[in-house]
Amino acid sequence: MLAPWVIDEVKDVNLEDKRLNSRLAVILDQLGGHPTASIPAACGGYAEMMAAYRFFDNEKTGFENILQAHIKSTWKRISQQPVVILAQDTTEVDFTRPEQQVVGAGPLDGDSRRGALVHPMMGFTPDGTPLGTVYAEAWVRDDESPTPKSQRENKRKHTPIEEKESVRWVDALRHARDLAEDVPQTQLISVADSEADIYELFEESQGGPENLNWIVRACQNRALQKDEKHANTTANHLRERVLKEDVLFTHTITVRGRKAKVGCETRGRRQPRKSRRAKMEVRAARVTLRAPWRHDRKLADISINVVLVSEVDPPAGDTPVEWILLTSLPIDKVKQVLTIIQYYCVRWMIEVFFRVLKSGCRVEERRFEHIDRALSCLAIYLIVTWRTLYVCRLGREFPEISCEAVFEPAEWKSVYYVVHKKPPPTTPPTLQEMVRMVAQLGGYINRKRTDEPGPQTVWLGLQRTHDIANCWITFGPEGKHEKILV
Repeated sequence: MLAPWVIDEVKDVNLEDKRLNSRLAVILDQLGGHPTASIPAACGGYAEMMAAYRFFDNEKTGFENILQAHIKSTWKRISQQPVVILAQDTTEVDFTRPEQQVVGAGPLDGDSRRGALVHPMMGFTPDGTPLGTVYAEAWVRDDESPTPKSQRENKRKHTPIEEKESVRWVDALRHARDLAEDVPQTQLISVADSEADIYELFEESQGGPENLNWIVRACQNRALQKDEKHANTTANHLRERVLKEDVLFTHTITVRGRKAKVGCETRGRRQPRKSRRAKMEVRAARVTLRAPWRHDRKLADISINVVLVSEVDPPAGDTPVEWILLTSLPIDKVKQVLTIIQYYCVRWMIEVFFRVLKSGCRVEERRFEHIDRALSCLAIYLIVTWRTLYVCRLGREFPEISCEAVFEPAEWKSVYYVVHKKPPPTTPPTLQEMVRMVAQLGGYINRKRTDEPGPQTVWLGLQRTHDIANCWITFGPEGKHEKILV
């Protein structure tokens, strides 16, 4: 029996074959019930395992086709929200093998590893609850012969944006625009890290729907056009200009320490730092970016808003914490500036999503001979990852609602019986109580504490919940089974 959430999630699937449509639901149910298990273990038998591998090898399936039904379901969930954060980012999927490499896998950073890259745009509520994948692209890099740095720089400058990997950020924004036009009642905010600091992205955002805004963390201290207010100043670049503005407010945050991964790292954001309480100053300004040179087109100057969050008096020898956020959102009031910072913080949830995908679903450990099959499998695990994180976060956003909003009666009754060692009550527990019980199956210690379960204990607990619920349905007090004489 398929889980109800699986049926709802893929009801709009169209793989041009009813058997493939049905098989997708079965595989999603199997892998969703056992996210950490290998594919043979999750399928539970030779015939089911071979059916799954044939599905991944079918030319009618594929990364985009498999995700299409989930994307439609995500759009429906987004249409029910007043505000949605669209966080996009890129991650490597490392399929490097010690002996025989995956056919079709391309080089990753460092050239010694092989795999693919995936760039999803995920929808989140302002408190971090994942709504699903809005858009996703997966690709493999071509092998290139080594060239001198000067030649690489020259080629990069003379290559149009449409022929670069960077165009993925622009493509995702275009899909966000399509979504905004489809859900005019929902305010959408596209959020990206410093890798998206691309001038063509800012140009693409001009003239978009009123319900679509964006936030990008700057990585370049861009040149500015002078205005009347700063006609006689030397602050002709982004950071220096915003530093001349008055401090709007200060806030103290906890900074977690880190160590450098390699000793030769020179980038500021990769430097080691100490754990500390840091006092942050916040400034904001409206500036006009001076358009950069492009060999194939002339770009126009663009006016945008900027929010600068900078640390006051960092420890000697330590890299100060600093964010420069470029945005189309208004900055007229302190509350609006604070909202921009809060929206950007939600971007971290896509990093949590990648962690669940790789550590929880162990997608990089799946064994395939060809990259196309691996990417089809990756598409299913993107849905499984969303579901795992969704259950975890929903218990925090709506702790008092009935757990039957997410879990079936067989699931909560069987888990309650196993955890509490007594028959389940007639009234379903709250969602918060149920998520904690599921997490206990994954190692969460349910003592007096204020922090809620994290993704790891939830994904381990969901796997056990799936098996316990099946036993409850088959052998439990409500199960329809024949007495077995021993």
